[in-house]
Amino acid sequence: MAKALKAIDEFDKKILHIIQIDNQITVREIAEKINLSLPAVAKRLQRLKAQGYITHNKSILSPKLLGINNTIIVNVSVENEAVKELDEIRQRFLSCPQIQHCYYVTGDIDFVLILAVKDMQEYERLTRELFFEGGNVRRFRTYVAIERVKSSQDLSLGHL
Repeated sequence: MAKALKAIDEFDKKILHIIQIDNQITVREIAEKINLSLPAVAKRLQRLKAQGYITHNKSILSPKLLGINNTIIVNVSVENEAVKELDEIRQRFLSCPQIQHCYYVTGDIDFVLILAVKDMQEYERLTRELFFEGGNVRRFRTYVAIERVKSSQDLSLGHL
């Protein structure tokens, strides 16, 4: 039997908000910021991880400094929406490291992809691999981002 999730309280919300901004902050610093004991914060962090509220601890890298100069948004329509074919194209997208986000969506397209690539030559190579050679793509439409106005994985916690 699955263990029931403990409800999120105000301290949990504060902890989640803080670590969402800086995942390298110490337990001591969190405790000081929210006026809670160090053991209590450590226990809450452990519980939040165990219950799946915290799924990863990652650092955000600088695309510019790493020579990744283009963000590409691609709308993809598939030929065949049978489960087997959709699973195959999902796997193709999952295995491509340049695809940062992949969404299966409703409407007149099937997938929205967000890619981070070094240059347009890299993107052209990927279009061949992902859309032409891979099969089951009726059409795809490419949008090149001019400016990264906002890029965030932070979740709004106001509704909790």
